[in-house]
Amino acid sequence: MKDGEIEQCARNLAKAEKTRIQVGLISLANPAMTMQDAYAIQAAWMRQKFAEGRRVIGHKIGLTSRAMQSALNIDIPDSGVLLDDMAFEDGGAIPPGRFIEPRVEAEIAFIMKDDLRGPNATNVDVLNATAFLQPALEILDTRILRIDPQTKKTRNVFDTIADNAANAGIVMGGRSIRPLEVDMRWIGAIVSKNGAVEETGLGAGVLNNPATAVAWLANRLAEIGEGISAGDIILSGSFIRPIEATPGSTIFADYGHLGTVSCHFR
Repeated sequence: MKDGEIEQCARNLAKAEKTRIQVGLISLANPAMTMQDAYAIQAAWMRQKFAEGRRVIGHKIGLTSRAMQSALNIDIPDSGVLLDDMAFEDGGAIPPGRFIEPRVEAEIAFIMKDDLRGPNATNVDVLNATAFLQPALEILDTRILRIDPQTKKTRNVFDTIADNAANAGIVMGGRSIRPLEVDMRWIGAIVSKNGAVEETGLGAGVLNNPATAVAWLANRLAEIGEGISAGDIILSGSFIRPIEATPGSTIFADYGHLGTVSCHFR
């Protein structure tokens, strides 16, 4: 895609987010679109947000489960950017009209104490650079139609990446724990919507070890001359299917000995 096309796609996504009117599939309008184009659109959109005063607080990793990778015909994760206005209080209310089609996932958040840069970052490097782990909910949204009404074509991974990997919000709660004090593969959650259990899962659902996802992110960012910074929050990927968060929904995740995290959608 040409630079002008990339910038226009980013402007369209920004408008969709503000007006809550979704845009059509970028991949359908640009059939020769590549993953590089998708990340370029995401970066252009983030630059617009930086110009409006937003700041980076971390990154999210998506498509870490085999099921989601198979659904989108991809064998690697994707990533997006976490911004300061995406953070919500544990137990707090999400204002009506903030999102278009919100969904919620349960994840393990890594809070970094040191910079982490690739290439060749490993799980050991991740553990050494991490201050602590904490239960988290990720709020997903889509500024792009899920299905084109005319062709019935569904959005693909390029659409998702361009759309900041569908990221929209983060809620952190429970209690923090140092990474070497727990086998994060066995960190699990029971996730309910309005009191009814919707999903359960374990950290092993994230590439067999959530630290693997964080190492992947450091190595991907190295390809564009960037890295993970001390103080960053890294959402390592969901170990449950997304739960639709319709108005009036309370999403509650019980992480056992690590406590709970929740939010309510007005």
